[in-house]
Amino acid sequence: MRFLLALAGFAMLWLSPATAQDYPAKPVRIVTVTSAGGTSDIFIRALADEMRKSLGQPIVIENRPGGAFNIGARACAESPPDGYTICILPGEPLVFSQFLYKSLAFDPAAFVPITQLFTIVQALVASKQLNVGTFDELIALSKAKPGTLSYSTFSFPLVYFMEKLKKQTGADMVYVPYRSGNEVVNAIISGSTPIGVLGLSNMLPQLRAGLITGIAVNSNTRSPLFPDLPTLTEASGEDLPPAWFGMFAPRATPKPIIARIHSEVVRITSDPEFRQKNFVERAIDYAVNTPEKFAQFIVSDRKGAERIFKESGEKPQ
Repeated sequence: MRFLLALAGFAMLWLSPATAQDYPAKPVRIVTVTSAGGTSDIFIRALADEMRKSLGQPIVIENRPGGAFNIGARACAESPPDGYTICILPGEPLVFSQFLYKSLAFDPAAFVPITQLFTIVQALVASKQLNVGTFDELIALSKAKPGTLSYSTFSFPLVYFMEKLKKQTGADMVYVPYRSGNEVVNAIISGSTPIGVLGLSNMLPQLRAGLITGIAVNSNTRSPLFPDLPTLTEASGEDLPPAWFGMFAPRATPKPIIARIHSEVVRITSDPEFRQKNFVERAIDYAVNTPEKFAQFIVSDRKGAERIFKESGEKPQ
């Protein structure tokens, strides 16, 4: 029996490098938790197109939106750990969901971090119909028309920010939930929900066309795409928790395969043309790092998420 176990162990050591060397031998699936046309969907399709060229296999994008990003996260967690399913996930299902829900259908630790990909430059915006152009004007209007203005966003950290801002400024706005950035953008333009907090990348054409009014961005510096927009710190003295997306694989995916995927992502995103087109021009910030640094970041971010959740006073659902 000991001989058989030793032989099996030796076989695993021998097979792992071969598996990585031959990878991929069939199409690779990438699960994304957002709808088609969303920021992460557009980005991962651009990245997948370049990966396909070098890996020599089709890359299939599978959109699994809904459930506060938990549906797609579960689909990834439950996939075979063979390198043929990887996923692009935001921070919420990995660092916030364990505090927001009494029970989850997946383990937030059931993933192998490959690399952080990008952080999203969020923006506080308003419908053109409100006729406001600054943070102070927006707050003043909400006070002048109590209970009549509404805002939307689609993640807990952003709701937390807005509710905290309301307490600090006395602003009077009602939260209206939506499932995606596209829905929020349409609601802002129509005026049905005239205030929003979401990624700049979701509304670049609408901001440029003047259909939506930018109020402030949550970045350390002003966006090169909209240099006239102040940062949230400049406008209000506050800023938003960073919103990020990263690439993961199901737990127990072989390390050599993780290393292969990581090297491809680093190579592609290091290209100046790719970075200009898919980071700078889409208002997202480059954040590619090593699996080890990404894992350390997630541990730290979970601690921050727990603090924010406690401060919010919310109870698990």
